[in-house]
Amino acid sequence: MEKKSILIVEDDKYIINFISIALKKEGYGYYVAKSVEEALSLFYANQPDLIILDLGLPDGDGMEVIKSVRALSDIPMIVVSARQEEQEKIQSLDAGADDYVTKPFHMGELMARIRVGLRKLNRVRTEERQTIFQTGELMVDYEKRIVTISGNEVHLTPIEYKILLLLIANRGKVLTHNYIIREIWGYAEEIDAGNL
Repeated sequence: MEKKSILIVEDDKYIINFISIALKKEGYGYYVAKSVEEALSLFYANQPDLIILDLGLPDGDGMEVIKSVRALSDIPMIVVSARQEEQEKIQSLDAGADDYVTKPFHMGELMARIRVGLRKLNRVRTEERQTIFQTGELMVDYEKRIVTISGNEVHLTPIEYKILLLLIANRGKVLTHNYIIREIWGYAEEIDAGNL
């Protein structure tokens, strides 16, 4: 089986060692970046399977990494941060992170979350190879861009079709209003859902 590679974005030497020893033990390959600039450079050069990301970096905020990676890739990102405020967690998840672990953390928990993230990656990659999605009465033919319910074709606007694909890709997850707005329209300003 192909060895999964993980990008660790962290500037604390102790935590880098702690995580890298555990990843090595589990058979993962890894790269280490200690800044936003280095993280993006290693991401573009190596296309890792998952990112473990600290938010407090010497040259900027880890949120920059989340936004830049999400613009190009759906790979799982796990934030590992000392920031415990709920708003920080919400902002990270809304920006595109898949998970948030607060420091100090137990390595067993982080490894379990990595396994969950990689399972999601495998599911996404399997779906990318499939041309038809079907669940119950709903069928979506990705190649032909045709949606049917109970065999009857449903005509959707381009925006409706994008929303449907977003919901399929994230089934089983709760999506925030801002996440949907950002993914479909490309911005995430605070919008009163009652006015839509």
